[in-house]
Amino acid sequence: MVKKHICILLLALSAWSPAYALTRLEAAIDRNPVMEGEYFVLNISADDEVDTAQLDTSALLKDFIVGRTSVSRSTQIINFNTAKETRWQILLSPKQQGQLTIPAFTLDGVSSAPIPLKVVESGSQTVQTKNLFIDASLSSDEAYVGQLLTYRVKLYLAVELQRGVLNAPVVEGAQIKQIGEDKDGSEIVDGRRYRVIERTYGLIPDLPGQVNIQGATFAGDVLVESQRRGGMFAFNESRPMQAGAPALTVQVNPPPASFQGQWLVADLVALKETFPEEITEFTLGNPITRTLTLLASNADENSLPDIPLTLPEALKQYPEKPQRQSFVRDTQIVSQYSITTAIVPTQAGTFTLPEITVPWWNPHLKRQELATLPARTIVVKGSPQAQATEPSLWQSPVETVNYWPWISALLATLWLVTLVAWRRALNQVSNSAPLAASVSASSTAGPASDHNGLAALERACAEGNASTILGQLQRYFSQKTGQSLTLDKIAARSVPLAQAISQLQACAYGANVDLSQEQQQQALALAKAALLKAVLNDTHDSAANAAVVLVPLHPN
Repeated sequence: MVKKHICILLLALSAWSPAYALTRLEAAIDRNPVMEGEYFVLNISADDEVDTAQLDTSALLKDFIVGRTSVSRSTQIINFNTAKETRWQILLSPKQQGQLTIPAFTLDGVSSAPIPLKVVESGSQTVQTKNLFIDASLSSDEAYVGQLLTYRVKLYLAVELQRGVLNAPVVEGAQIKQIGEDKDGSEIVDGRRYRVIERTYGLIPDLPGQVNIQGATFAGDVLVESQRRGGMFAFNESRPMQAGAPALTVQVNPPPASFQGQWLVADLVALKETFPEEITEFTLGNPITRTLTLLASNADENSLPDIPLTLPEALKQYPEKPQRQSFVRDTQIVSQYSITTAIVPTQAGTFTLPEITVPWWNPHLKRQELATLPARTIVVKGSPQAQATEPSLWQSPVETVNYWPWISALLATLWLVTLVAWRRALNQVSNSAPLAASVSASSTAGPASDHNGLAALERACAEGNASTILGQLQRYFSQKTGQSLTLDKIAARSVPLAQAISQLQACAYGANVDLSQEQQQQALALAKAALLKAVLNDTHDSAANAAVVLVPLHPN
C-alpha cells in the first residue's frame, strides 16, 4: 500500500513539473553609438539551458573584430517557479565608421532581433561617457639612433578593475623595455574622477628613418552595475573590456658625421670622482681607492662608454668589474656607469692622474659636448729601497703555455706543507729543552711574541686571502720590532720581501684580466711561498734580538 502511494506521488510530481524549452533569444549592446576601434560588449541571452556551441556568431566577422567570448548559466527558483538562463558576452570592435548592423542570431528555431549600430570617428566621443580609456605620450617626435625616448602610457579607469593585462607598444626597428615600477594614482578629467595606472617604457631606435609605434593595449574584466531583469536591486557584474592607445611615429636621424669619439646621445652627461681628499701625501706600496662615475640623463645604461683609465707607469692599477644601472628620478631616466680601481704606487714622487673626457651629443642643441674630469696631482712618499718590479713568478702564468705553472704551484704547496711541519717540530724541541725553565718571563716575552705572530701569519697563508696575509704581515713585524710598521717599511728590509709584497698586492687589489681563475690561484700560491721564505730569511735586527735573549742566560 505504501509503495502504491509513493508511485502515485511521483507521477503527480512529474505531471506538475513544467517541461523547459527555449522560447526567447535576446541580443543587446552596452552602449550605442561607439567609436571606431573601440571595444564594446554584445550580450546574448536565452531563457533555457542550451548547448553553447550551437550559437553561430560567424556573421560578426564581416564588420567587427571579435574578441574574447565568455559564457555563463544561471537558475532561479521563485515561489516554486524555476527559470533558467544561458548568457553569452562577446567583445566586439567595429572595423569602420558609419551605420552597421549586428545581425540576428538563431538557436533551436528561435531568433533574436537585429541591432542597428552607429560607429563614429575615434576621439569624437566625450570623456564623460568613457569608463575606460588609454592615453600615451612620447618624449620627442624626433630622435637620433641610440637615443633613449620615454614612452609613457596611462590607463584611465572609472569602474572597478577585476583583472587585466597592460601590453607594451609594438615597435619595429627599435628596442623597448619597461623602466621602473607602475604608478597608481587618480586624476579628475572633465569633472569625473578616474583611477590612473601609469607605466613608463624606454624606446631606443636602432636604425634611421621613420619608426611607427603601435600603441599599448589593455584587455581585462571590470565590474559594472547591472540592473537584473525582473529585480529591484542593482548588482555588480564582470564585463570584459579592451582599449588601445593611439599610434605614434618618430623620425630617427643617423649620428652626425662631425661627431668624434664613441657615440653617446643624452640630455645631460656628467663625470664624478670619489677620491680620498683628506690625504695630502700617499705612502709607497699602500693602495689608493678611486671610483669614477659617469651619469647620463635620458640615456640607456648599455650605451654608456667605458671610462679610459690611463696612469703613469709608476702607478699600478687594479680595476674592479664596472657596474651599470638605471633609475627614474623626477620623471627623468638616469643611467650610471661606475668603476672602482685600486691604485698602488711603486715609486716615490709626484705624479699626475691625467684629465678624463667623454664626448657626447646634445640632441636639443644639436652639437657635440664634453664631460670632463680635471687632472689630479698626488704626492707619494716612501723609501727607494721599497721599489721592486713585478717578479717573473707573477708573469709566468701568462707567458708560458706548458706545465710549468702547475709544477710551480705544486712546489709552492709542498713548500707550505714542509714549512708548517718544520715549525711544529721546532715547537716540540723548544718545549722539551731543559734551558727553557731557567729563562725568565720577561726575557722570553719578545721571542714568544714573534713565534705567535709567525704562527698567525702561517695560518693566514693557509687560508689564502691576500688582504688578510698583508694585514697579518704588518702585525708580525710590528710585534717583532716593537714599533708600528707600514708595508713600505717592511718591504725596505729586503728585496725578496718587497717582491713578495708586490705580488700579494696584485692579488688583493684587483684581478688581472689576462689571467684565468686557475692562473690567479697559482700566482697567489707562489706569492705566499715567496713571502714565507722571505720572512724566515729576514735577518734585519737579528743581532739585537739575540742580545736580548742571551743576556739573562749569562749573568755577570
